[in-house]
Amino acid sequence: MTDSRDRSWRRSLALLLVAGPVLAAGALTAAPAHAAPADDVRINEVVTTGDVGDSIELYNKGTGSVDISGWILKDEKNGSRHTIASGTTLAPGAFLAFDVHGSFGLGSDDKARLYLPDGGTLVDSFSWRTHSAPSWSRCADGTGGFTAAAVTLGAANACGGGPAAGAWPGGGSVATADASNVFGRDLSGLYQEARVMWAAQNSGRLWRLLPNGSGGWTPDTAGGWSSGKTLRFPGGSGVPDSEGVTLTDAGSAGGVFVSSERDGNASGTSRLSVLRYDVNGTGSTLTAAKEWNLTSDLPSVGANLGLEGVAWVPDAYLTGAGLTDVATGAAYDPAGYGAHSGGVFFVGVEGTGMVHGYVLEDSGAFTRVTSAAGGTAGVMELQWEPQAQRLWVVCDDTCHGMHRTMRVDASGGFATTAVFDRPSGMSDLNNEGFTVAGASECVGGSKPVYWSDDDNTGGHALRRGTLAC
Repeated sequence: MTDSRDRSWRRSLALLLVAGPVLAAGALTAAPAHAAPADDVRINEVVTTGDVGDSIELYNKGTGSVDISGWILKDEKNGSRHTIASGTTLAPGAFLAFDVHGSFGLGSDDKARLYLPDGGTLVDSFSWRTHSAPSWSRCADGTGGFTAAAVTLGAANACGGGPAAGAWPGGGSVATADASNVFGRDLSGLYQEARVMWAAQNSGRLWRLLPNGSGGWTPDTAGGWSSGKTLRFPGGSGVPDSEGVTLTDAGSAGGVFVSSERDGNASGTSRLSVLRYDVNGTGSTLTAAKEWNLTSDLPSVGANLGLEGVAWVPDAYLTGAGLTDVATGAAYDPAGYGAHSGGVFFVGVEGTGMVHGYVLEDSGAFTRVTSAAGGTAGVMELQWEPQAQRLWVVCDDTCHGMHRTMRVDASGGFATTAVFDRPSGMSDLNNEGFTVAGASECVGGSKPVYWSDDDNTGGHALRRGTLAC
């Protein structure tokens, strides 16, 4: 298994995140004849997760340079310390970021503190209760409060907030798509495979649904699927807290992939996994043929704040779009990895709002090749739409049903391209699942989309709307 913290990107990052070297032009200058006030220096950005986790940026909001030689960075523990190198001077209006990973780690409930060289005079501090998603940034630089934003270490913070939310790009009407009280609570991830709908339920259950003839779905009554099938980890143990479901371009014949955040038999412990199931048998229980346990590679989150969504994106799109592989620092090259699915599996983390892309090799090895901020407080569902070549990032009522789309941008990473409110005809539901029909279902410029409501509001867990083709 691959730990991204130990990859070559961190060695490359050392050239950028200062333990001495310059990150931004003008950040280091000759010592001034008259030092500016120390309180002109502010903690300006903190990153606790992703490819540049454990980073603290300082900014000089004053009009004169400040010699910060020997100043000390700490987390919440007084014994933790990162001493800034001798000869380090921060010019007015300059940004300087420090990779403190070798000195201490920044946790999900932690603080960053800046001290003068005496170790007892506090210059500035910032505390937080959840991991950055992906950055805690001061807006405006040096003077404002901290907010979630894109990572901009060594440069001005991204305080613009990204694209403004627009109206849902389809019809406003929403209808129920299941009979009353079929599924109960906890229906989560969805994936439509032509005339079959796959649905993951948190209680360790996978459903195979068929069209009901009126625009909705009903459980398949053949092959042991009438009440869904019980899921198990490899070896037949445990109860996966199944949250998301996806397929590769091989379809269900190539296995159904489920994301799980923990074992229901050990509900207080995170187990951030992607599991592959062979669904061709007739038994009532499915035992995972393979598990990729990503827990060691991701920031620690609460046991019920883990992998909510999973989506598979084909290698052909990623290479054509110019994805940068953070594990190598070069263009993503599928041939550089062992046999895999022909694509990258993207997982959404509820507790951090981050989206991470992994090559999951047939051998069981895995490598994280990209990470991006989902742009919301939490990620509840991911869905790749081949027709439009975009990744949907969906939040539930925590974000009032906000939907975002992402594509690879000119920098080689995934970035938000649009933000949409939920359809006007849908209440603010706890929607943890979302799926888009294929291009073959486009009629009159629209195609169906479906949501799953974890709360089974009004006795219904599935709802149907439309999306412009």
